[in-house]
Amino acid sequence: MVGEAFAATGRRKEASASVRLIPDGKGTITINNRKFEDYLPRLVLQYSVVRPLELVGLRDTFDIKCSVKGGGLGGQADAIQLGIARALLKYDSELQATLKEKGLLTRNPREKERKKYGLAGARKRYQFSKR
Repeated sequence: MVGEAFAATGRRKEASASVRLIPDGKGTITINNRKFEDYLPRLVLQYSVVRPLELVGLRDTFDIKCSVKGGGLGGQADAIQLGIARALLKYDSELQATLKEKGLLTRNPREKERKKYGLAGARKRYQFSKR
């Protein structure tokens, strides 16, 4: 397994992330060729990305390279999280119970609802006037 990279894809809302775990690393995370602290300035999003690694105790074992596009920062962080969790499964299938218990292997299916004709948005209506 030495030198072999583990790749996976994660999606959330409109965001899509391609993740590669590179073994024997120092724990550096790169998102779109930028340091992940610079790309995701909010600590909540940074924690979200690192959560699968910390859960299984492999935080400083891998270097992670991510390519992510679409959506906003929140959706991108969740897409990266799913991608990392799926790549960890390829590294060691024994981790499935731990990751599944915390809900990290389930794709969040919620997407934006489309706007309907005759309405102001997906559900918001224009003001009703009786006369």
